[in-house]
Amino acid sequence: MHKRKIGPFEVSAIGLGCMNVSMGYGPADDGESGRLLLQALDAGYTFLDTAAMYGMGHSEELIGRTLAHRRSDFTLASKCGIFKGASGRTETDGRPVVLKKTCEDSLRRLRTDVIDLYYLHRIDVNVPVEDSIGALSELVAAGKIRTIGLSEVSTTSLRRAHAVHPITALQSEYSLWVRTPERRILEACSELSVTFVPFSPLARAFLTGKCHDVSELATDDIRATIARPRFEPDNFKKNVKLLIPFAKVAEEHDCTMAQLALAWLLARADRTMIPIPGTRSIDHMKENAAAGDIALDDTTVTALDAMINENTVSGDRYIERIMTTIDSEKD
Repeated sequence: MHKRKIGPFEVSAIGLGCMNVSMGYGPADDGESGRLLLQALDAGYTFLDTAAMYGMGHSEELIGRTLAHRRSDFTLASKCGIFKGASGRTETDGRPVVLKKTCEDSLRRLRTDVIDLYYLHRIDVNVPVEDSIGALSELVAAGKIRTIGLSEVSTTSLRRAHAVHPITALQSEYSLWVRTPERRILEACSELSVTFVPFSPLARAFLTGKCHDVSELATDDIRATIARPRFEPDNFKKNVKLLIPFAKVAEEHDCTMAQLALAWLLARADRTMIPIPGTRSIDHMKENAAAGDIALDDTTVTALDAMINENTVSGDRYIERIMTTIDSEKD
C-alpha cells in the first residue's frame, strides 16, 4: 500500500476499522480477532481506528493486549464522548471532566502512554463544542494525546472546533451509497487541511457483493437495527440490482467489488482520504489492503458516481431516531 499523510503522521492509504472485532455484526471471537490484528500489521496496515464505546472498551482492550509489543508499528486512533451507559443505551457526554476520564481509561485499556489521534466521537448538544475541544487540547498539552479529530460533525461545528485547536482529521460515513459529506464538509476539510476519514466505506458489506440474505442477520447486527432501512427486504431487493453493473466494472479492472469501492474513495477529490474498512475476516482484510494500489481513471470514477449514489439507493442510512441526532446531517 502507498502511504498518505494524516496530520504529522504518514500511514497506510487504507486503515483498519476496529469496531467489528467487538460489536456491530453479531458475536466475535477474540482469538480470531487477535490474529487479524497481528496479520493486519504484517499486511501493511499502519493506521488502526477504535473507540471507547466499541464493545464498551473491549476493542481497546483487545488492541492493547494483542499489539502493545508492536505499538511503534502503527498510528493509533480512538474516540471519546459516546458510550453505553448503565441503562444499556448509548449516551453522549462531551463534558471536559468526562472526556478526560475517558482518555485515562482508554490509555489503560490500550496499554499505551499516548493516543496519536483522539476523536470527539459525537457532538454533545448540551455542551458547546468549544468546551469539549478545549478539554482535548489540554490532553494534547499534557502529552496524553498527540492530535485531535472529530466524527460525524457539520461544517459549522468543524469550524468552531478548529478555531479552538487545529483539527487533524474528520471521520464520517462515506461510500458510493452515502454521499452526505459531498454537501459541504469535504470542501471545508480541504480548506482547513483536515484529512477526511471515511468509515463504513464498503456500505456495511453491501458493496462487497457478499451480503445476500438480509433475513438471517443476527438480532444484534447493526444492519438489522439502527442501519436497517437500506437492508429492509424490499429496499434491499432494489439496491442489490445496483451491484450488477458494479460487478462488471470490477471485472473490467480485474479486482473485487470491495476493492473497487475502496479504490473509488482513494481516487476522490485531492486524493487525501484514508478509508477505514472493518472486518473480522483475515482474507477480507488482505483483500481490502490490495485496493491500496489500484488506480482508477477519471472516466471510471465518474461512471461509478452515476451508478450508485443517494438518488439510486433505496432507504435512509439509519433509522429516523438516529438520523435526527447526527450533527453531520445538518449540512
